[in-house]
Amino acid sequence: MSTPELGLPMTVRADGLPARVRIHEVGPRDGLQNEKESVPTPVKAEFVRRLADAGLTTVEATSFVHPKWVPQLADAEQLYPLVADLPVALPVLVPNERGLERALALGARRVAVFASATESFARANLNRTVDEAIAMFEPVVARAKAEGVHVRGYLSMCFGDPWEGPVPVPQVVRVCRTLLAMGCDELSLGDTIGVATPGHVAALLSALTEAQVPTDVLGVHFHDTYGQALANTLAALQHGVTTVDASAGGLGGCPYARSATGNLATEDLVWMLRGLGIDTGVDLGRLVATSAWMAGRLGRPSPSRTVRALSHQEQ
Repeated sequence: MSTPELGLPMTVRADGLPARVRIHEVGPRDGLQNEKESVPTPVKAEFVRRLADAGLTTVEATSFVHPKWVPQLADAEQLYPLVADLPVALPVLVPNERGLERALALGARRVAVFASATESFARANLNRTVDEAIAMFEPVVARAKAEGVHVRGYLSMCFGDPWEGPVPVPQVVRVCRTLLAMGCDELSLGDTIGVATPGHVAALLSALTEAQVPTDVLGVHFHDTYGQALANTLAALQHGVTTVDASAGGLGGCPYARSATGNLATEDLVWMLRGLGIDTGVDLGRLVATSAWMAGRLGRPSPSRTVRALSHQEQ
């Protein structure tokens, strides 16, 4: 069995890649929101703490969405104080001004809003058009910035939509520019149903560069529906992207897009980056142990191939 303790994977650097990548860990929020049964609050808190202990510097903790829409994260008010003392960034999702108020009341200093590049998903997820959703976020972002809070903008369906099919690149660029002009500090480009391929990723990132969207404000969020998440991540790194979203153990999907499967597993990402000599600051052994622990709490093996290989879980 290959293990990091044996010096594997061997480091072989490639030209044109960043020296360091910041992993935006989404497991506690994007991962657990799609579970059929709600995970107990103390287990969620322990999950966040273990992820921080593994060296992840950004751990998305929860979502201040109305419990009716995401009941699995209905305990946001109870969870956040249990992890607020951690010395890591703890972004939280806020859908509207009420959600922002709830987050600010608990001392959150990083929030995220979520928009769509397509009309169909905006309707399914927010019951609004793309532009109506953006208008809804304007006062949220303005208030957050006035409070000195960092704002991330999630953009779903950047590469394909289950209702509309292919998504024109200029359509994605337009919404990205709008979110930046609104005041978002960072944008996460979402391949919500996992249909992106490396050439498509390169084309979108090149178009954003041409539209004067700085690469250093971009993150990428790939799903592994067709096994393309790592290839797409490598294409983004080659373009200069240094923020990659991933979910410990490959947990998650999207409750409003049925064809969406799990996120890119953080362990699989760290394994690839380690082999490329790219620093993440993550202790892979501790991370694998954390995901194996959570898999036990959920009663099923982790979908991450790296977790299975290193923790000897049944294939």
